[in-house]
Amino acid sequence: MGAPCDKCSIVKHSPTVQCGFYTYSTNIELLYQEYCEKSTFQEIQTRRMQDTGEFTNEDKPPKVDTGTITAAAKQPDNLNQRTNGQGMNLWQYTEKVRNSKILSSLSPNEIKLQELMFELCTSEASYYKSLGILISHFMESQKLNSMLSGTDKHHIFSNILEIKAASERFLQSLEQRFEENIVINDVCDIVYEHTNNYFHVYISYVTNQSYQETAYRRAIENNPALSTVMAELEQDPKCKGLLFPSFIILPFQRITRLKLLVQNILKKAKEGSVMELTSIKAHRELEKIIKECNERVKKMRRTEDLISFEKTVTFKVEAVPIITRCRWLLKEGEVEHMSGRRKTRTFRTKKLFTPVYLFLFNDLFLITKKISDKYQVFDHARRGLLRTQDLEDQGQTLANMFTLRILENYREKEIQYMLRAKSVTEKKRWIKVLEPNPRMKYLSPSSLHEDCAQVQCIQRYAARQPDELTLEPADILSVVDSTPDGWIFGERLHDRERGWFPNSMTEDIKNPELRAQNRMECYRVYKAEECHGSKYKDWKKSANRIIH
Repeated sequence: MGAPCDKCSIVKHSPTVQCGFYTYSTNIELLYQEYCEKSTFQEIQTRRMQDTGEFTNEDKPPKVDTGTITAAAKQPDNLNQRTNGQGMNLWQYTEKVRNSKILSSLSPNEIKLQELMFELCTSEASYYKSLGILISHFMESQKLNSMLSGTDKHHIFSNILEIKAASERFLQSLEQRFEENIVINDVCDIVYEHTNNYFHVYISYVTNQSYQETAYRRAIENNPALSTVMAELEQDPKCKGLLFPSFIILPFQRITRLKLLVQNILKKAKEGSVMELTSIKAHRELEKIIKECNERVKKMRRTEDLISFEKTVTFKVEAVPIITRCRWLLKEGEVEHMSGRRKTRTFRTKKLFTPVYLFLFNDLFLITKKISDKYQVFDHARRGLLRTQDLEDQGQTLANMFTLRILENYREKEIQYMLRAKSVTEKKRWIKVLEPNPRMKYLSPSSLHEDCAQVQCIQRYAARQPDELTLEPADILSVVDSTPDGWIFGERLHDRERGWFPNSMTEDIKNPELRAQNRMECYRVYKAEECHGSKYKDWKKSANRIIH
């Protein structure tokens, strides 16, 4: 037995929490990975039904069509009306609620709000269960420990024990709240308290993820027997066929999912209510944590990328330092430079187009020639001194052309390049990103009342270029621009991140009522945060006046 905590007796690394009240974690069958997959499937299917008009009442759980969709598993046959389609119990079917007559006194929206808060708790229990397997089954495995160095183990598992302790503490507080009353008054105040006081451990874990991947890959490569041991551990029934990497990425998945769950509660909370205020506070704190995680990861990767790039670049002209503190890559890629046919000294005709490789950073632009595995810079300029112009296609040879004008290059001269991209999409992407202040249309809170095309993601897409957007299934995006060869420039509604992605990863939302609902829910979040933000500032000003 482990040492007891302050509030109750907890068995160290136990997959359940013993607190003398409802222990949802003991009744959760799904691992968190399964919950996320089924939750995503349910979101996509529900939206499809709404889009076709088959299902309009969002407060009523839909009958799920178990047809195959990409990146989402089929629902098990034994799911019934007592679950939310994700294999998680519904609040309205818990024993205490069923034995009461409370449901008849609640509106559909109030029941939906109870279900959202209940899902936040049960999903945390599922997450806690998966963390327990990661620690007890993998991290504490004697076979695995005998094959890992202390450094590799530290990098692979990082501060996962602190993460589990934070989840355990959070789950206890949620379960205590659910025991207090049949009708849950709020959970976002608990989310705010724990995010503010305990969830900073997520920042260290997520920041360390690049080391995790490297350490795990290196350990497998250096010791082939480790791969066999890991496969044996993964085949254990308690892992339910899930691989080890799916366990070590759980913390970042959870903190981002938690923000979406709080956002869903905010959308349903009564305007001007205490719940609206607590959900806004919780949402903001979670955004701070996620933003800090993302910024640290980006900073580490940017530095590593610059170090790697510096080793591959040479200068045919005046050199500039590559590694600086605030520099990062925006886009890179090959285009063709139209230099014009001309005779060489050997009287051979030089090609009309020659390949060049462009590197655009946030403050610097390099034009290079690729020679073997090196890039030789023959021109460069500050990013703010670039101007582009689209050119109409004039036959196949002169298709996808655009001009790049450098107002002042390294020689302090103006120069113009005629460039040809590989496709229509590549041309558009270069033109958008090369402009110092591109005047491109984007979605803002003030324009959310305007109808525009929307898509939902049905398959995960990992960004391959800095100007692309990583998508997760069930993401809703507004279409800002698109190209005939199958690419979309869009803005994700829940976090306003923008970028390019292939339209094959998405499907159109055709129902204008559903698009309007998505916009209004998004606007509700922005409006509530803006309103309460200004109220907080006014309160702070008045408080300062009283003090002084």
